[in-house]
Amino acid sequence: MNGQRADTLRQRQLALLLRSELLRQRLGMEAQALKVPMAWADRARAGWLWVQAHPQWLLAGAATVALLRPRRALRWGLRLLWAWRGLQRLQQLRKRI
Repeated sequence: MNGQRADTLRQRQLALLLRSELLRQRLGMEAQALKVPMAWADRARAGWLWVQAHPQWLLAGAATVALLRPRRALRWGLRLLWAWRGLQRLQQLRKRI
C-alpha cells in the first residue's frame, strides 16, 4: 500500500507541476496587456524624479504663467492648495486607521 500511495503522490505532483506551468504561461500572456500602462507609469515616475531633481524649472514655469496669466495662475494655485489639503487630510485619516 505504501508503493500505491507513493505513485498517487507522484501523479499528484506531476499534475500540479503541469498546472503551475500552464498558469505561468497564462499569466505571461495576460501580463502583456499591462505592458503599455506600465510603460506610462515608468515614464510618469521618471518625470517625477526629474522634477524632484530640477525643481527650479517647475518654479520658473509657474512664475512665467503667473506673470503672463495671473488669473489662471491664481485659479490653479487655489486648486493645488485644495488638492494638497485634501491629501494631508487623507494622510491623517490613514494614520488614524
